[in-house]
This record gives sequence, C-alpha cells and structure tokens, in this order.
Amino acid sequence: MALTKYNYNSFDVTPVASKALAFNSDADGLTTVAGGSMVLIKTLTASSSATLSFVDGTSDVVLDNTYPIYDFKFINIHPATNAVTFGFNGSIDAGSNYNVTKTTTQFTAFIAEADEGASLEYSGGEDIAQGTGFQAFQQGDDLGGDNDQCHTGYLRIFNPSSTTFVKHFIAQAQYAHQGDYTANVFTAGYFNTTSAVDAMQFKMSSGNVDAGQIKLYGIKDS
Repeated sequence: MALTKYNYNSFDVTPVASKALAFNSDADGLTTVAGGSMVLIKTLTASSSATLSFVDGTSDVVLDNTYPIYDFKFINIHPATNAVTFGFNGSIDAGSNYNVTKTTTQFTAFIAEADEGASLEYSGGEDIAQGTGFQAFQQGDDLGGDNDQCHTGYLRIFNPSSTTFVKHFIAQAQYAHQGDYTANVFTAGYFNTTSAVDAMQFKMSSGNVDAGQIKLYGIKDS
C-alpha cells in the first residue's frame, strides 16, 4: 500500500484552548475535540532523593484551582534501605512546612510468597487522629528494599485549593513487603484545614528514595 505525504501547510493546526486534534472528513482532515480528562502536569524521578516535593507555581507544578481533583501516581518506588515506610504530607505555606493536621484510616490485605499468612486487617497503627505527621502508605516499616522490591499506587486529593472545606484524599498502594509478602493497602482521610493545600511532599521514614517516579495529573471537570 502506497503512502500519501501531505505538506504541513495543508493542515489547519491553530491551537484551541483545552482542545485536541482529531481526524474527520473535512478538506484538511482535522477538527478540534475535547482533550482527555487527565492532564500530566509533572514527573519527578527519584535518584537517592531524601524527599520528592510538588509545590504549586514552582518548576511547572500546578496544584491550585485549575483542576478539582489531582492524582499522584507512584511507579516502582524503591527505598535505599530495607524495612521502611513510604509516606506523604501536605503544606499550606508553599512548602515551607509539611505538617497539615489530618485524620486518616487504613486497612491492608496481604499474603506471603509461601502461600501463608493471608489476612485482611484494619491498620490501626497507621491511623492519624488530628495529627500533623507524615501519613504512611504501608502498615509499619515493612516496605522491602531488595533489588526487585518496590511500591506502586496512587494518591488522589479532592479540591485542594478550597478555602471552605477540608481536603479529602484516598490512596491505594501495592508493594513488596520486606518479609516477601504482597500487600495491598487502602488509606483515606482528610486534611483538616480550610486553607488551600498548595504543596505535597513524599519521603521514606528512614533513608532515601533510591529510584522510581511520581507523576502528578490534573483531572478536568466533565
């Protein structure tokens, strides 16, 4: 089958705000359509990093009223040391402090590689009740640091720029337990503040984030 080549001047590619290009039956073959609902804002890649921070208005990060929902995706987060916890906290002062008061709850399902110890349990030790510390994505310091072990998952925060309501969030983590278990952890709660949350930080409970990526997405209104 022969390929037909077109001169770039044959196409009208004038940008339209919040639109994408699609093919149709017009003379130039193109039209504008609504873009995808998820917009990639920023990717951070860890390399022996003490912290990974997303601050609104810094390094192309958007974390304001542009989007009603923000998703952080964690891809192959690997700790530099064994038996640690990966966690997060928010800021209301553009990253000067990560200590927003929060109330959270968590439960975990897991099973060992040896097909033993299967359980579904409430992770009461990782709950926070009006505390300002970092929220763990795991139950205890049990994220494995073997070369093939890592953490994956997401954190979703709703309307972080609101100055009326508290800021709800939900998270799910799938990770390799340092005792050779697979663990699936569900965390939810809220930042108990009516100030805008304008920065988020992620780190290990001890040691650095050896490798992995965190991607921040904005989710548009329908």
